[in-house]
Amino acid sequence: MSQPVAPTTLSAQAPRGAHLVGSINFDDAETTMRTVAEHLGTHVKRIPDGEVGERFHWIAFQPGRIAQTEGIERVGETPIPLRMLDLRAVRIADGVSATDLTLAPLGYADAAIESWQTFARLQGDGVVAEGTRFQVSLPTPLGVVGSFVHAADREAFEPVYEAALAAELDQILAAIPHDKLAIQWDAALEFAMIEGSAYAERGGNRYEWFDDVWAGTTARLARQIDRVPGDVEVGVHLCYGDVAEKHFVEPADAENLTRFANRVAEVTERPITWLHLPVPIERDDAAYFAPLAALDIDATTELYLGLVHREDGLEGATRRIAAAQAHVSREFGVATECGFGRSPEGTAAALFKTHRAVSRAL
Repeated sequence: MSQPVAPTTLSAQAPRGAHLVGSINFDDAETTMRTVAEHLGTHVKRIPDGEVGERFHWIAFQPGRIAQTEGIERVGETPIPLRMLDLRAVRIADGVSATDLTLAPLGYADAAIESWQTFARLQGDGVVAEGTRFQVSLPTPLGVVGSFVHAADREAFEPVYEAALAAELDQILAAIPHDKLAIQWDAALEFAMIEGSAYAERGGNRYEWFDDVWAGTTARLARQIDRVPGDVEVGVHLCYGDVAEKHFVEPADAENLTRFANRVAEVTERPITWLHLPVPIERDDAAYFAPLAALDIDATTELYLGLVHREDGLEGATRRIAAAQAHVSREFGVATECGFGRSPEGTAAALFKTHRAVSRAL
């Protein structure tokens, strides 16, 4: 790795704006929205609800939801507890066809609609600035199916789950005014597949149930992006995992992120409103950022680099910004590399302060 870029003083060309990936470590949506509005009101275009309640660990609540469906059963007899959740995988019961399954509610629509009501009230009261959109983060179907469905059932179950998630998206679209709404698709397991990491194998079974990993992952994500109507903003969060604040594999550089983003942008039928890419905490070197020079996304797509980390705050973010600006010719905003709903309690305010300190207002 080359020598790190020395800290610099942020100039008028500091990144513009900030993006919140989704999860934030508050207990309820109203606290999340009020705190974000207070600290980052002029720096963010969208505010999420913090992925509170059962969504605190991203998709870990989905096997419990899916298991409520008749014809679905858990794998194994012993629960795998995580707070109120059970992480055991699910399988299609013997003698049941995937095409006969009608999935129980997945929980995303109910959560989004409930949080939207809070958002709308706060915006009506002037707490949240007019023009700010409510952000709903959804996983790709591939992420849930690859993570929590028994390997032998993934191919048959994927279209069932995808249809159920699409129905939840339709409920969200019907309940929330389109000019107030932004949808983010979270793509994480895709990079476990692409990197071929040890994390991408369980019991000798690889996650993917299709042959061409690049075509399979990008086409699936593009299909979800195109489900979002043109009058609703849509963004993409690319991720290398965040279990115990660790990646499942450390990216050698931004090459696979760039290649993946370019391919998704090429095959989608609608514009992508924003793209978020992670930057590991130890990477402030030219080798990591150089591949971003080949990023080929529309000029109207907002780019956010996840280079803010709670461990080194302003100093670390400043170094990584300087390194990125040497290779990214377009304007970008700042973010953390993933959500921070599982960060230590009391760290959110400092993270918001760093976001604001290293970026210009919108």
